[in-house]
Amino acid sequence: MNPNKIEKGEEMIEKKMHINGKWVESLSGETRGILNPFDASEIATVSEGNREDTKLAIKAARDAFNGEWGKVARNERKALLVKLAQLIKRDKEELSRLESLNTGKTLEESRWDMDDIHNIFNYYANLLDKEHSEVVDSPVDNSSSVLEREPVGVCGQISPWNYPLLQASWKMAPALAAGCSIVMKPSEITPLTTIKVTELAEEAGYPKGVVNLVLGPGHSVGAELAENHDVDLISFTGGSFTGRKIMTAASGNIKKVALELGGKNPHIIFEDANFDVAVDYALNGVFFHAGQICSAGARLMVHASLYDSFIEALKVRMEKIKVGNGFDEKTEMGPVISKEHLEKVESYVEIAKKEGAKLVLGGERPREEGLKKGYFFMPTLFVDCTNDMRIVQEEVFGPIITVEKFETEEEVIQRANDTVYGLSAGFWTEDPERIKRVSRALRFGTVWVNDFNTYFTEAPWGGYKQSGIGRELGQLGLEEYQEVKHIFQNNKPEPFNWFGK
Repeated sequence: MNPNKIEKGEEMIEKKMHINGKWVESLSGETRGILNPFDASEIATVSEGNREDTKLAIKAARDAFNGEWGKVARNERKALLVKLAQLIKRDKEELSRLESLNTGKTLEESRWDMDDIHNIFNYYANLLDKEHSEVVDSPVDNSSSVLEREPVGVCGQISPWNYPLLQASWKMAPALAAGCSIVMKPSEITPLTTIKVTELAEEAGYPKGVVNLVLGPGHSVGAELAENHDVDLISFTGGSFTGRKIMTAASGNIKKVALELGGKNPHIIFEDANFDVAVDYALNGVFFHAGQICSAGARLMVHASLYDSFIEALKVRMEKIKVGNGFDEKTEMGPVISKEHLEKVESYVEIAKKEGAKLVLGGERPREEGLKKGYFFMPTLFVDCTNDMRIVQEEVFGPIITVEKFETEEEVIQRANDTVYGLSAGFWTEDPERIKRVSRALRFGTVWVNDFNTYFTEAPWGGYKQSGIGRELGQLGLEEYQEVKHIFQNNKPEPFNWFGK
């Protein structure tokens, strides 16, 4: 068995699009080769859709929502979600292999993702046990006032390449729980697990037109989803530049917009931190999936009293990180996603050097012969960084840590907040009063105290400022896909006798 190729059985996965309950080729007949980042080999060929394919999928979703799906009861929606969760659990190993083949991450990381995805679908299924009507006290005698939560309608869902199926599930599960119909657009370079989960949704029994999948690039498929007036909500995870374009396009019919646009996340080490544990979490905060995580704690801020010793401890541990094939049990970090992204990461190394950051470790591709075909980059450590450097302010999305020195709590809070982003932040201290102060002062959607990069389905995820709009996961994740309707009933109407007396 070659772990870096599609195996017999897996090759039967449909490489087409799914529109109105059917697996179809793109209207243009175009295809795209899908590469394994480990060695740049082609592992699949998939259909490449465009605006016309997307319009067909949107129409199918609209017809389904306006038809029987819009009338399906909560208990039926729950049963479908539970069934889909069971199928994901059943096919965990196949899904994990496909995810690692397509992204290069370690197989163990992909298995963790599949466990999370299974839990996400179960979580939103169980939320449907709760009553979604809310009685409001009415000031009018002999009346009733109720809030009902109803599905938004047709939802376009654009997910990224770094966590293809996990991010898709954050959108897919609450939308289906709410009773929406969906058109999914995975990243054009990492579609394999989203194709597979669409097959599982079909097996679970979702009616035709409820779950649609269009493969293709953002400038055509994504743009149509954002612009089309039959789409009621657009959910996007990705870069800020594209997020702005989606907001502009969505104004055409004032559709609801949910955006998760990444971050530059400070990780603060105060002088009373648990040193050894903080070092370990500093590594965890960056090097999973080669730093290609929107919440990566790549911006390390260390108190002056610990600065030199913390850098030395990082260097010792980083030198031992095993870079290699995600299917090798000894591998701790795989490649970045593509040749283009590898070149972007390299460009930031050169920018950092020119701006005066000191390179302590890494900053280059590996020299090992077996890794030269792939998109590998060595764990990289920059020190003596300052707030005005681009590598400190901009999202690199690679295996790079920058380290800044600070003296006071007030100083580090001001500098940590001095960013256009506001997704997540973390800090280490044993002082209860400082925990209260700093937690309140940091302007980020998630703040970790003596931890980093922990998330779970029950808690909402999203950011302040240019990290996005709205929240995914938790109860709020379901509410993104719901409209609130106020129903007022006058139980004893009487004449008002104002006009034409």
